[in-house]
Amino acid sequence: MRSVDRAALTTLQRPDGQGAGWPYPSLVLVALDHDAAPILLISGLADHTRNIAADPRVGLLFDATQGMVQPLAGARVSVLGRAERTDDPRHRARFLNRHPDAAVYAGFGDFAVYRIAVERAHLVAGFGQIHWIASGDLLMPNVPLALAEAEPDILAHMNADHADAIALYATALLGLPPSGPGAADPSAARWVMTGIDPEGCDLRHGAAVARVDFDQRVSDPHDARRVLAGLARRARQKGADPRMGQPA
Repeated sequence: MRSVDRAALTTLQRPDGQGAGWPYPSLVLVALDHDAAPILLISGLADHTRNIAADPRVGLLFDATQGMVQPLAGARVSVLGRAERTDDPRHRARFLNRHPDAAVYAGFGDFAVYRIAVERAHLVAGFGQIHWIASGDLLMPNVPLALAEAEPDILAHMNADHADAIALYATALLGLPPSGPGAADPSAARWVMTGIDPEGCDLRHGAAVARVDFDQRVSDPHDARRVLAGLARRARQKGADPRMGQPA
């Protein structure tokens, strides 16, 4: 879920809409809260938002099978929950960090942020690997507030002062090209950090997103600083090793 930036949203068509009572699928951009609850920025003019006003129950399909020759052998998870409007500025900031282009319309009066109160999820991790997951097992309990509050400062510091380390996270640790796969104009952008949570950090370059998972969970800015520095050292070691096939 943390590795993708979009999902298929399903709502129930409201009684006064076309096809009343039918499932209505749509494509939405998505970010995740620190505890992994999905966050959406959607317009009140959209059918799915009007459906939510009538019935907040939603489904979100997160698909990690892009590019696979046999996509049914790949992982995907369907998340079931209730969409709840939120005015928490942290939720809005987390979404806009993940989707900077959304800032163009985020201020329009008909757009609002919604957080999904997850009730359960259905994971298909490949053939024969199918599990229903309770919300308590999917979401992270007791998320440390200190890390969430420090996130804006951490992102600003990393992107301003440690752009080289972020680039190495993408190239040396994840094996991605410096310009980012799918970047429209590689010369105009670079890999940036768009989020950090207890389990890892999120990167973006143009249209491309990437996820760096931590080896251990972090709980506060001090832990985050230590883990990010360790990742940078590991990335530089891999980048300097010609056997790794990565840039130094």
